[in-house]
Amino acid sequence: VQLQASGGGLVQAGDSLRLSCAASGRTINMAWFRQAPGKEREFVAAISSGGRTIFYSDSVQGRFTMTTDNPKNTVYLQMNSLKPEDTAIYYCAASTKVLLSRMVDDFESWGQGTLVTVSS
Repeated sequence: VQLQASGGGLVQAGDSLRLSCAASGRTINMAWFRQAPGKEREFVAAISSGGRTIFYSDSVQGRFTMTTDNPKNTVYLQMNSLKPEDTAIYYCAASTKVLLSRMVDDFESWGQGTLVTVSS
């Protein structure tokens, strides 16, 4: 499965952005991770096929919303109330595992990443 992420950009603190990730084929679970300069890749959000189960990291809970459009094989990450600490490259990932996971190693396919920069 190939993944194409888009929607990143430069915004000010408090602004919103919506990221999109289109998959070339059917997936079971999808997720967003992010990696800031000098830091390890960290979990942001994950959604099961059909959108019944969604996980969020504590740092984005209540500000970010992940949704899925199954007919389009696309997931979205609506990011509101952005903070400078949200600045990172955001990667979408796909998994064929049955159980929804927050772990990098459980996702087999990765997109190229899209840069989100939040200025203070």
